[in-house]
Amino acid sequence: MEKRIYPQAIESVVMPEPFGRQSFNDAKKAVAALQVLYDRNTKFLRDSFTALAAGGDSNKRYRAFYPEIGVTTSSFTQIDSRQAYGHMPTPGHFSTTVTQPALFESYLTEQLRLIMRNHGVSVTVSESTTPIPLHFAFLEGTHVDGAAAERIRRPIRDLFDVPDLDGTDDQIANGTFEVAFGETRPLAPFTAQRIDYSLHRLSHYTATTPQHFQNFVLFTNYQFYIDEFVARARDLMAKGGDGYVEFVEPGNVVTKAGQGAPSEGVAAPRLPQMPAYHLKKPNHGGITMVNIGVGPSNAKTITDHIAVLRPHAWLMLGHCAGLRNTQALGDYVLAHAYVREDHVLDDDLPVWVPIPPLAEIQVALQEAVAEVTGLSGYDLKRIMRTGTVATIDNRNWELRDQRGPVQRLSQSRAIALDMESATIAANGFRFRVPYGTLLCVSDKPLHGELKLPGMATEFYKRQVAQHLTIGIKAMEKLAEMPMERLHSRKLRSFSETAFQ
Repeated sequence: MEKRIYPQAIESVVMPEPFGRQSFNDAKKAVAALQVLYDRNTKFLRDSFTALAAGGDSNKRYRAFYPEIGVTTSSFTQIDSRQAYGHMPTPGHFSTTVTQPALFESYLTEQLRLIMRNHGVSVTVSESTTPIPLHFAFLEGTHVDGAAAERIRRPIRDLFDVPDLDGTDDQIANGTFEVAFGETRPLAPFTAQRIDYSLHRLSHYTATTPQHFQNFVLFTNYQFYIDEFVARARDLMAKGGDGYVEFVEPGNVVTKAGQGAPSEGVAAPRLPQMPAYHLKKPNHGGITMVNIGVGPSNAKTITDHIAVLRPHAWLMLGHCAGLRNTQALGDYVLAHAYVREDHVLDDDLPVWVPIPPLAEIQVALQEAVAEVTGLSGYDLKRIMRTGTVATIDNRNWELRDQRGPVQRLSQSRAIALDMESATIAANGFRFRVPYGTLLCVSDKPLHGELKLPGMATEFYKRQVAQHLTIGIKAMEKLAEMPMERLHSRKLRSFSETAFQ
């Protein structure tokens, strides 16, 4: 039997030169300092890996740390609380680790500007005590040759820090994080390592890089909507863009405004699990659309990850089962409440937590329906009903004993049933992302009204185009709204982070 040889323990840790704490009264300069520190530390890790793969010293451990922002306040001075973010709830020291400052430049600059303005304090930039995992130090699109890793004699975990699940939980966002005596309070809802984890997952699930995601996100559960979105976006680019500057498809295929064909990227050989499409405006002000497929698990997965980008709104556009005999195929349902029988968020957001409608979203959607259909008042009520949407985790719920689910649906006053909407709304509530739902009735299983062969194709052609137009128009209305009005105080808990 071959004798196993255990290498000696590593006692030497190699790190970049210490980075002195710096204080700033200018938000842009603070973000620039974050970028310098982040670039230096991630480059150190990449260069160390390259040197080891070329035969370097494998008896040393290599470590670099995430940048950190810190803020200290010492007064209970009342802040203008009409805005939901940009201020600390109590005096104390607050901090957060930061990753990819270039991607979050506009976001970070605005958050720090508000804190400086509201509290009259400076912010500090320093190195944190949280190591950067090697996996998160590589640049977007980097390919690491497997043979290079094999040339390193020790396990990678002996030589570099790797992702630590203990640092990627959602306790801060969930409102369950407990600050021990003497510890700093969280400044942002997500830590750097939690963000890095999601950024890597986004590329995997959507086949587009995080930098392309826009601040207004449409989710759908049908490919018909994506086909219509792609056709419109390509046509829009060919005609000059009308304010949109690029259209990006899976594989990071980029078509620029004024062009009739892509100029960058390579189409993905096969579509990923949840492909994303981005109709871009400057400063991420455009619209992203994601086909999340069917089911609450997918809905939770993608919103868990998109949330770290801190979007301004997300909406669900899809098909549902109409539960009332008075509804007709093609009618719209504007959700103002949700029955959560999806269960995927039960551990993060108990089912007894209400998910309130957000007035800004509801008004934008109703106005968009009225403008696109040309109907108003009593006539609008004929094709759109506002009410409770139930989301279930069993696609074949009709095959069970009807007394249970039907009774619960009736008692809840539900008017529609699907498998994604409540999940998306609940995660919007949980992550403080304004949310909404506009569904289209595609069948009425309780009343035996199903689409016959041939009817489905005609129905989709007619309704999808109008439904998508409504969704896009609603998003454009929200984009024109001041952000301090859109981000509702309804979504804030007792002790909130200062960052949106």
